Amino acid sequence: MKVTLGELANIIHGQLEGPEDLELSGLQSLKEAENGQLSFAVNLKYIDDVRNSRASAFILPEIWPEDFDRPSIRVKDPYLGYALASQRFNAGGFEPAGISHEAIVGESSISQDVTIMPGAVIGSGCTINKYVTIHPGVVLGKNVRIGEGTTLFPNVVVYDNCSIGKNVRIHAGCVIGADGFGYARNGNRHEKIVHTGTVVIEDDVEIGANSTIDRAALGETRIKSGTKIDNLVMIAHNVEVGHSSIIVSQVGISGSTKVGNGVVLAGQVGVVGHIEIGDGSMVGAKSGVSHSLEPGSQVSGIPAIPHATWLRAVTNFRRLPEIAKEFRSVKKAIQKLMDRSTQA
Repeated sequence: MKVTLGELANIIHGQLEGPEDLELSGLQSLKEAENGQLSFAVNLKYIDDVRNSRASAFILPEIWPEDFDRPSIRVKDPYLGYALASQRFNAGGFEPAGISHEAIVGESSISQDVTIMPGAVIGSGCTINKYVTIHPGVVLGKNVRIGEGTTLFPNVVVYDNCSIGKNVRIHAGCVIGADGFGYARNGNRHEKIVHTGTVVIEDDVEIGANSTIDRAALGETRIKSGTKIDNLVMIAHNVEVGHSSIIVSQVGISGSTKVGNGVVLAGQVGVVGHIEIGDGSMVGAKSGVSHSLEPGSQVSGIPAIPHATWLRAVTNFRRLPEIAKEFRSVKKAIQKLMDRSTQA
């Protein structure tokens, strides 16, 4: 798909530097770009790479030197500009292929404008709206609802009674609606708590490959609109994740925890159950959150403490051998003084 530089400048709200009618065929990295392609740089660190790039045009920061005379679009946030440009280059219209005769489809309400590929299994009572794409190996249980424009990639499994909103992307191997991990001890046995709740995924959510979201014991597990979830994330029963949050790879959220709006959980964060993480909070990588966090908190470590305190603690941790040596030296000096005092 070809897009003009002027059109891109309007889309990414940037200042055009160059011919408005310059046609570009796609995006590529600075070092790999060829004539006719667009590339980008997030800061002046890449100035030499930009000058040496064969790209025909660039998305650049507003602070880029004025003597740079190649076609470009200057923007406040080049990374955001790159994201918006990538959407435009990949904005091909939906072309429904219908329901493959190699799919297994129960008695369900399915729009004509869908693509259901070979090997998909659709249970009875499902509702699948228009512009939905269901890849091979996807399994939908009974009474599943899939909203308009949603894509389920290969081998996604959605259990009975779960609901997926509009324009959701669920990547390969995800499991939505499996039972939560709930048992009651009965002597030497563990009695299963039957999970009869559901999972609700709201609009514009993206869920990375091999992530799992468990159904509620009672009620619902809910992921609110605009939240983005990375690969290999585990979200337990009755969790609520607010809108526009970011959950990075290998995060685990225990049951009945409420994660606010605009929260960032970095890679490998672990969160205990039955707590609240306030709106706008940020939790550093590999942290363990053991208590509720106020809105706007920035924490790191195990257990998680204020990020600034954690940075000081880590600095001191690296100095522990030196500190221990100094302590032993001071202890010996004090002991000598005490011995002299006793002898006197």
